[in-house]
Amino acid sequence: MFRLLSKCVACYPLRAWFGALGAGCLGVAFAGLQLQTMLSLAPCPYCIFQRLLYLLIGVLALLGLMMPAAGLFWLGAIALLALLGFGVAAYQSWMQAFPDLAPECSFTDPNLIERLVDMLGMQWPSLFLATGFCTSKEWVFLGLSMANWSALFFAGMIVYVLLLMKHPGR
Repeated sequence: MFRLLSKCVACYPLRAWFGALGAGCLGVAFAGLQLQTMLSLAPCPYCIFQRLLYLLIGVLALLGLMMPAAGLFWLGAIALLALLGFGVAAYQSWMQAFPDLAPECSFTDPNLIERLVDMLGMQWPSLFLATGFCTSKEWVFLGLSMANWSALFFAGMIVYVLLLMKHPGR
């Protein structure tokens, strides 16, 4: 299956794949903002951090679109951010599945992620202000919370990047 996907990836230029990834990541971040506004959702620090990662991956992918000669560098950076995003989303999914075992974010000493989100929230509150709790599932679609969906998206990005690393135009 992976071989078949690799052959399909080779059919299109690397720039097209970078463009699709950039548009997809920026689209996911925009969709999250729209859901937050339309449904009056209160994002937690981990939700906001994942939003930041989607934005960063989207920007790196667009840089890969503009400068494909450094494609391996962009793919490596995107892979690292996607792995980080998967870890954060998986941890938040665990927190939501076992709220009695999980330390609630923002109730203990803030960790590095929470400090970064607080700093960004003061600079750009409409985009990065965290007002929710990490263990709450405010939005569920097809039985999965937003953190579950995010973990799936980040896992998909990791597979996507692995496929692009085998692209002949890299």
